Amino acid sequence: MSTTSPRAVRLPAAAALSVALVVPALLAGTAHASSPAAGTLGARTDAVEDKDPKPPGKMSTVGGERLGVPGTQMRAKRGEKPAKLPEGITARSWIVSDAESGKVLAARNPHWKLPPASTLKMLFADTLLPKFPKSAEHKVERSDLEGMGEGSSLVGVKEGQTYAVEDLWRGVFLRSGNDAVHVLAAMNGGKDKTVREMNRHAKKLRAGDTNVVSPDGYDEKGQVSSAYDLTLFARSGMQKSDFREYAATARAQFPGEKKKGKKRETYEIQNTNRLLTGDIGLDAYPGIAGVKNGSTSKAGATFTGVAQRGDRVLLVTCMHPDDEHGGLEVYKETAKLLDWGFESAGKVEPVGELVAPSSAGASGKSGDSADRNKSGAQAGGVADGSGGDSGGAGVAVGITGACLVLVAGLAYAVHRRWPMPDLTRLRRLPFAQGTEDGTSGASPSRSGPAAGESESPKPARGEDPEEDRVTAQKSD
Repeated sequence: MSTTSPRAVRLPAAAALSVALVVPALLAGTAHASSPAAGTLGARTDAVEDKDPKPPGKMSTVGGERLGVPGTQMRAKRGEKPAKLPEGITARSWIVSDAESGKVLAARNPHWKLPPASTLKMLFADTLLPKFPKSAEHKVERSDLEGMGEGSSLVGVKEGQTYAVEDLWRGVFLRSGNDAVHVLAAMNGGKDKTVREMNRHAKKLRAGDTNVVSPDGYDEKGQVSSAYDLTLFARSGMQKSDFREYAATARAQFPGEKKKGKKRETYEIQNTNRLLTGDIGLDAYPGIAGVKNGSTSKAGATFTGVAQRGDRVLLVTCMHPDDEHGGLEVYKETAKLLDWGFESAGKVEPVGELVAPSSAGASGKSGDSADRNKSGAQAGGVADGSGGDSGGAGVAVGITGACLVLVAGLAYAVHRRWPMPDLTRLRRLPFAQGTEDGTSGASPSRSGPAAGESESPKPARGEDPEEDRVTAQKSD
């Protein structure tokens, strides 16, 4: 563990773009990970009983009739020739949608109820983020860590140690730590209360395919969601500045054990979203800005990603692809679908839509003061993107915190430009340090690490335990 000044939290150059979303004015949640100190825990290797299951003949039609029909749904506009859907997509369920308009560009079995794994943590975060100020602290008790499933992914939370809420959320978003989830759930009054609130929030978002049993996404009997619902959770969460910040953070320092008379040590944690960080044989996706990945033996790999190209922002969710390539297939298939969506948007008729929440007039405020301060603002203005160094990335369209207002027909008005500092500063702000204005003075570079920061080598396989390769969950 390092005892020196924490290293700068930074994004890959492609992830410097901000996200333009028209999202429901509600709440958000996320995923699993492994302890950097302890490594991967013992795992069960239960096999999925049916290796080639078929989707139900009848599924939910929320968002449109075609979304309830088994099989792939895509329709070209008259006179247009969209790109062919990519070959080799093996995911049992997927959906490509425009984040701003909510139009579903294409989908395959999007309402198929499947185990969500750690992508369910998006709902967890969307539900709990508004409850605790980021700077609040909590001393962990033994009871906080009880009840975690065998082989759970961990960030390294220790009994008797005190953590800031923002540290715990980094543990959830970056390392998908079930230990961090359980501590936050304990702060919220316990697992049962948290599960009830998550199910209630899912209902408000009109995510009718979802049933929560465990807040961390660990396989439990009856716990299901769908590609459609996971997309709703991501769309809701990405309206919140703290959710966006955590989801877009590639690396951070996490507090280690505090020893008497010594400065508390920290260690680096890296986001398990490999479209954000890249991996051996996988490049970071241009324009990626989150959201969440997951993996269990029952759920397989699951992933929801959001990316921006020009003025267009797309959401893609993939669930349970065939994977014989070390846990990366879900990212490769998501990247293919994103590429198709950016090329074909405008050339296809929507096959459905992402519905607005049933309580769309809610504030959507989060525990971040940036959102609280903005909650009274009215949408429709233009925000100046000059508030921070964009590192050559330019100014991208996006939303301004919770500045969304309900208009006729449950559509949303939104700032078409979003001030860049919120995401840009992640590429240069030292963990828990910086100047009074929240910047460190380092100028980020698109082609490399922030000024004064050395590039970290990508971990070799087997050296960096991560959620993608932690498949130690139980089956029913």
